[in-house]
Amino acid sequence: MLMELILSRENLIAAFKRVVQNKGSHGVDGMSVKDLRRHLYENWDSIQQSLREGTYKPSPVRRVEIPKPNGGVRLLGIPTVTDRFIQQAIAQVLTKIFDPTFSNHSYGFRPGRKGHDAVREAKGYIKEGYRWVVDIDLEKFFDKVNHDKLMGILA
Repeated sequence: MLMELILSRENLIAAFKRVVQNKGSHGVDGMSVKDLRRHLYENWDSIQQSLREGTYKPSPVRRVEIPKPNGGVRLLGIPTVTDRFIQQAIAQVLTKIFDPTFSNHSYGFRPGRKGHDAVREAKGYIKEGYRWVVDIDLEKFFDKVNHDKLMGILA
């Protein structure tokens, strides 16, 4: 059922448009966003079959170090454009399912929400007389979470 939603024409077109709109750098395969349409046209049957069979294997990510203002570096993993397309198609479906279950006070990486909205809400609470604001950052969460347990919960 979920796979049918993910692989629906409407969802795939939206995912394609989003990846192209976001542009971004190439992954380990060197393929740019401008080559995605041709690549999908030539390879979609085999990609779709491997997704349906559960045998699709994403490519390794290209690792890039981004300098931080404080002198450190932030590691960035850049997936291939094809993997970004598939990830986007999956995220669009899963977001509709899971986002409504999140707290209204959660702002990180959610559609239609940004940090400025969180600050606006905090300022409103201060006007109401509250004196404490708690900002919780799940730094390196996905580096440390038990992925087997997380995937079991999602399943």
